[in-house]
Parts: sequence; structure tokens; C-alpha cells
Amino acid sequence: MSGSSSARRTDTIPEWKREEVGELVEFLEGYQSVGVVDVAGIPSRQLQSMRRDLHGSAELRMSRNTLTVRALEEVDDGLEELVDYVSGQVALVGTNDNPFGLYQQLEASKTPAPISAGEVAPNDIVIPEGDTGVDPGPFVGELQQVGAAARIMDGSIHVTEDSKVLEAGGTVSAELEGVLSELGIEPKEVGLDLRGVFSEGVLFEPDELEIDVDEYRADIESAAAAARNLSVNASYPTAGTAGTLLAKAAGEAKALGLFAAIEDPDVLPDLVAKADAQVRALASQVDDEEALPEELRGVEAPEPAAAEPADDGDEAESESDDEDDAETDADDDGTDDDDDDGAEGLGAMFG
Repeated sequence: MSGSSSARRTDTIPEWKREEVGELVEFLEGYQSVGVVDVAGIPSRQLQSMRRDLHGSAELRMSRNTLTVRALEEVDDGLEELVDYVSGQVALVGTNDNPFGLYQQLEASKTPAPISAGEVAPNDIVIPEGDTGVDPGPFVGELQQVGAAARIMDGSIHVTEDSKVLEAGGTVSAELEGVLSELGIEPKEVGLDLRGVFSEGVLFEPDELEIDVDEYRADIESAAAAARNLSVNASYPTAGTAGTLLAKAAGEAKALGLFAAIEDPDVLPDLVAKADAQVRALASQVDDEEALPEELRGVEAPEPAAAEPADDGDEAESESDDEDDAETDADDDGTDDDDDDGAEGLGAMFG
């Protein structure tokens, strides 16, 4: 009898807990991405400031860990995987942003803070080289005691080289706390540390979300450029390369027309200019001006045409364009075959 009564008392859950779990479930179901953040060591005022900064993009929800676990398990749908991160002082964070954006936002919201004696250093603590601005006195001994290279110079205490006074994972001593406080060094960051986030059926951890955005963007741009080059060089038309392929084909067709002296309306102006240049080049080599028509006397050899600058964004054409330019330059400079054509042209002109 007493055992049954005890069981009934154990199964009875206070109404406020039921309501709290219900609100947590509603919170979890209301966002596309839900994570667990560590809030340990964050002063209340800073935590409230962080809530305000997140307003509009993400929301924090704090509760008892037991109730948070119950809500995660009740929702299920994969969110129960976050249960492993619910320990210590934590809160739930919900957002409709992607996990990478959430991580970047939380990291950007962190602020420097002093470290206290007894705390574990999150990273190497280094006292930088330079003038401390402290007048000569016992402080130089305190610096040396914690492992900094210090001495009196020019009327003040100087640290003569960057000095690592504590490695990451070490415990801060009272002496080091005092030195850092005197120098205004804040070696740790206070903020919301994301332990894990569940989004669209996938669980992400911080090391998976910590990416260099600039490097990632550069990789994407490089991949896009490589794909464009492949499309152009393989003559595979796409919406992004059709214009370039048409321009390339037009250039190649024009180069062929010039090389084969095809009398096409679009090529004729260039053919005439080419023939004129060849005639002038040949006339400049004739020593006896009396042998030349009046309009060709005193003619100097034309200067080679300057290469036209490539249009921006046409890097994909570099290899094929170099070959085309080589052929065109050869035509402009006048090969043996072209010189023969020029001589025949002069013969016809002079009868």
C-alpha cells in the first residue's frame, strides 16, 4: 500500500513544470535551428545585453536542465541528440538563420574580459613587449615573478620582449591576476559558447561551423572561374558563357577570313588595311623613289599595331586567344606568303 502511494507521488509532476516543458517544446518547434549554448561565467548584465543584441535574429531560452532535457526528448525528431550537451549552466538558442550564421553571430558578440585567480586560461597569456607606463617600483619585481622579462628603462618599467606567462589550460594565480589587472590586459572572451546546434536533420558542432568566410568565398570564386574556363575551352555553352563563346567564335571566324583573304563585308575593311600595310612595308624597302608612284614616295613602314587590351572577365579565353593572336600577329607582320601576295598586288597595280 505504501509502495503504491509512493509511486503515485513520484509520477505526479507539478503543474508549473508541465507548463514550463510545454513552453520549451513550443520554443523548440518554433525555429529551424536550435542549439545549446554555455552561459557559465557571464555576468547577468552582459547576458541581458547579449539577449538584446540577438533580438530579431535569435532567441535565448533558459530553464532547468532537467526540464530542458524532458522537452528535447518530447519533441524528438532528432533534437534529442542535443541532450548530451545539456550540463552545467546552459541555455537554448533558437534561430531561423543557418547554423553557420548563428555561430558567426555568437562569436562576434563576444567581448574581452579580465580573468580571475583560480580560473583556467582559455589560451596562452602573453604580456607584450613595450612600456608599461608604470613608474619604477616593486611592480618590476611582480612582473619578473610571473615570468615576464622586465626592467626599468627611461624612467618607467618596460617589458623587453613578448613574454608568455601562462599556457592555455593553466590556472591563474593571484599574482598573475594582479599583474594583468595593473596592465589592463583582458585575456579571455566572455560570450555565448555554442556547444551544438541541430538544423534540418543535421547535428553541427563548433569545429564544423568555424570556417574562414573570406577563404571560403575565395574558394567558391576560384571554383566558379575554373568551371567557366572549362566551359569555354570545351565549347560547352551555358547561360554564363554563351556570350563569351560567341565572341570567341566571331574572333576566330574573322581571323580565318583575314588569313584566307575571304571577301566578306565584315572582313573587307581589315583586308584593305592589311594590304595597305603590306604595300607600305614593301615601298619603304625600295631605295629608288622614282620607281614608285607619287603617293608611295617617302612612305615609312607602318608600326606594328598595339595589342588590344583583353576585356575583363575573359580569362577563360586566354589559352585559345593566345593562339589566335599569334596567327593574327603573323598575318599583320607579313609572312613570306603574304609578302608574295603583296608583290603580286604591286605587279597588278603597276601593270
